[in-house]
Amino acid sequence: MSSLVKSVGTIGGLTMVSRLFGFARDMLLARVLGAGLAADAFQLAFTLPNTFRRLFAEGAFSVAFVPMYSRALHGDGGEEAAAKFADDVLAVFLWVLLAFSAVAMIAMPGIVWVLAREFLTVPGKFELAVFLSRITFPYLGLVSLVAMLSGLLNARSRFAPGAAAPVLLNIVLIAGILIGAEIRGDAGDDRIVALALAISVAAAGVVQLAYLWRAVRKAGLKLHVRLPKFTPEVKRLGMLILPATFGAGIYQISQFVDTFFATSLPQGSLTLLKLADRLNQLPLGIVGIALGTAILPMLARHIHSDDTAEAQRLQSNAFEIATLLTLPAAAALAICAPAFTAAFFVGGKFTAADGALMAQIVVALVAGLPAYVIVKILNPGFFAREDTKTPVWTALASLIVNIGINLYVVERYGIVGLAGATAASASLNCLLLYVILHRRGWFHFTAQLGARILRQLVAVAAMAALLWWLMPKLQDYYAGSVIERIASLGALCVAGGAVFFAAAFLVGALDKDLIAMLTRRRAKPVLQEE
Repeated sequence: MSSLVKSVGTIGGLTMVSRLFGFARDMLLARVLGAGLAADAFQLAFTLPNTFRRLFAEGAFSVAFVPMYSRALHGDGGEEAAAKFADDVLAVFLWVLLAFSAVAMIAMPGIVWVLAREFLTVPGKFELAVFLSRITFPYLGLVSLVAMLSGLLNARSRFAPGAAAPVLLNIVLIAGILIGAEIRGDAGDDRIVALALAISVAAAGVVQLAYLWRAVRKAGLKLHVRLPKFTPEVKRLGMLILPATFGAGIYQISQFVDTFFATSLPQGSLTLLKLADRLNQLPLGIVGIALGTAILPMLARHIHSDDTAEAQRLQSNAFEIATLLTLPAAAALAICAPAFTAAFFVGGKFTAADGALMAQIVVALVAGLPAYVIVKILNPGFFAREDTKTPVWTALASLIVNIGINLYVVERYGIVGLAGATAASASLNCLLLYVILHRRGWFHFTAQLGARILRQLVAVAAMAALLWWLMPKLQDYYAGSVIERIASLGALCVAGGAVFFAAAFLVGALDKDLIAMLTRRRAKPVLQEE
């Protein structure tokens, strides 16, 4: 568990920094733009490249590229074979990205119409969304190259640069909001801020790529841009990426489905959904992405060496860490959602009514939080074996269920029902993946793991009882002064965390090896960077 905890700690810590900057970004965005026309148009423009990034660059490409690159690196060819494979992939990858981005930008009116045709009913909203989307879309190509460079480093257990790159995105976007707000003034056009943000998205891609390129060179790796050549390995990578694009990204594909349904609801619904997802993304990013990124190259090494016992142990450890962190996070977010939304977002153009509706969306979303994270652990069990087809079928089944539920609930329960449908479909996907892994003998739920999770649930119940009692007592402070907001949220977090970990310790929910890893004093950094 030692190496897994270290890697997850490195990735998760840097991801936490990124998510905190993301919070600052969205808090500013809510106050400056509120939940109106310009905010909805920007959210759609940002959703397009950002969802494709998670789906393709950080999803399908990474899960297909990292095991193949790792196999070449640790095989007979060593560094030479790995370098050749990376150069061959880069040569083809560049042209594919350029072509895809060009076609998408030309076809942007049609893409926006498919996702948000209801924008046409509001004068100027559809045109603004198309214009902003064309500005933001080049970010996809830039960040896809960032994902490839991160993959080179991840295969060498250098996780820090790739995990730090999103911090740069949020810093650049915060600067864009501040610059746009300054140019707009107090009574200016909100579209100015939206334009500044769209430009910042593309600029952030350039900054991230420059940072990762420097990190790769610093690690002693060199990439060469050559004429594209479809070698057998590149063709195999392409065949793995195509199904993985769907299989690895049910959550991201659901985002497109959610966007389609959200844009048919009252103005501001899309913005409220995206802001609510920010709270959901905090534990998902810190735990889920960290675990998924760390486990894939490790699992691939165990599988390629036919060490099934270590592969089982690794996935069990990851499962235990995931539930230890996500179960209390989901419960705390569900109970304290009104406090978080009021304290973080209400103010300026973002009203108390917006905050109340957003809190309900958060509750619906976090019902699927454990499933979102566990999927990140189960999928590598297939990808490490270069099986990207099986997750396609589980994702397809979940997506069909998601659409079916949305057709029923959106009309009756609005944006809250839509969020609940996303949680339900993610839970189904998680269940299907586990059943298939178990039947193939690739991973099974042990009695020891089940007992540990049961003890975790006891600790979660103790924490939930305290938060349920404490929430109304601090009601008057959540939307008060800055000091009152910080103090009230701090009281909730400290009290809830203290009760959970105390109860977890008392009932034996914490693994002794995990406690040792989390509390041990280190004389040197976790990862040695040159």
